[in-house]
Amino acid sequence: MSSVTTRWQQRRQAARTRRALSQALARTSSPAMRDELLTLANR
Repeated sequence: MSSVTTRWQQRRQAARTRRALSQALARTSSPAMRDELLTLANR
């Protein structure tokens, strides 16, 4: 696979992860759960 394709796939995966995280943060009501999600995201 070319490096361009690999980078494109990595960017798409990162965008999917960011979208999933922001949706999860929007759905959670507990500050503790928000902190936990942010901790996991920063790994």
